[in-house]
Amino acid sequence: MIWTILHILEITLWVIISFSVFYVAFFAVISLFYEKEDRVAIHAQALYHRMGRFLVLYPAYKEDRVIINAVEQFLLQKYPATHYTVAVISDHMQPETNEKLSKLPITLLTPVFEKSSKAKAMQYAINEVKGEFDNVVILDADNVVRPGFLDQLNVLSTIYDAIQCHRCAKNANNDVAVLDGASEEINNTIFRKAHNRLGLSSALIGSGMCFSYELFKKNVFQLSTAGEDREMEALLLHQEVFIKYAPDIHVFDEKVSNQDNFQKQRMRWMTAQVQSLLSNLPKIPKAILHGKVNFIDKTIQQALIPRSILIVLLGGISVIMTLLFPSWCEKWWILFGILTLSLFIAIPAPLRVSSFAKVLAIPGLVLRMLKNILHMDHKNTDFIHTEHTT
Repeated sequence: MIWTILHILEITLWVIISFSVFYVAFFAVISLFYEKEDRVAIHAQALYHRMGRFLVLYPAYKEDRVIINAVEQFLLQKYPATHYTVAVISDHMQPETNEKLSKLPITLLTPVFEKSSKAKAMQYAINEVKGEFDNVVILDADNVVRPGFLDQLNVLSTIYDAIQCHRCAKNANNDVAVLDGASEEINNTIFRKAHNRLGLSSALIGSGMCFSYELFKKNVFQLSTAGEDREMEALLLHQEVFIKYAPDIHVFDEKVSNQDNFQKQRMRWMTAQVQSLLSNLPKIPKAILHGKVNFIDKTIQQALIPRSILIVLLGGISVIMTLLFPSWCEKWWILFGILTLSLFIAIPAPLRVSSFAKVLAIPGLVLRMLKNILHMDHKNTDFIHTEHTT
């Protein structure tokens, strides 16, 4: 009797874990399919003579180390300077930093928030920066873009109201940074590129985003948590706004390079994931009724087990089953193999060798993520700042 109960529990656990694995595997395979010619993008190219007006926002909380370099790099845009405004929302930055920023051809905002958040910074900027704009671009204080960034966005923004650019690593200085960069690229493959290839919306990341000005202004004041990108994404999908992924428009982002910052960052992400799931679930019946596939898919994403936890969990269970219950272990090893192969496919070829060479660092990072779970408060809306080091 006890063996029957144990076997039922083991199979139940396998089914629960396999849901996350097969979701990743399905979209990893889809990413291999040939991308059809984007007729909409071609049409946008034909309308390239339109010069949109961009408001570029840099919400910057204690970002003294990186903000000046990021803004100076952005100001090298080939795009006409008369057609874009850069606004830095300087939150708790040093007077010396603000003085240097004030000498640049930008709009410097210095709000004083009782409780800081990226959402509040963006809301403040929309209220304070006057002018007529067609689009809003959101960049993090460490983001660096190429001189043709706005030229490329100008093409796509003629037809798409929401665009997520290709955020990629600008540093690979240690094991943590390499794995963080690989994780970002896996997300790009599964939740962005593969989704667009099926006609589904791309996921948002939090920076390297472009929205039509009116759409952004309509939704930004509804954001209230530290997971503002997930909130924005849910709002857009509920309104059936398609989010386009732009793999050729690169935004270089600093990857976390120490375990403490990794833990802080993942705490923010995991809290936002749980908050998003709890917020979206009550809306699912109505979404099903109205056939809002993108919103349903986004809610499913929030229920997935984080991949790093998944790979360590599966590997551990497979070994334990082999030692204690050999007759039950085969399906676990198959599931572990499917996950490993899927992640290998999802990582861009140039990064595969360097990423898989760092696998020994994963258990330590997962341990920190599990500690986060013990201290997570899904009602907490406080902003968790991740320090930049370069």
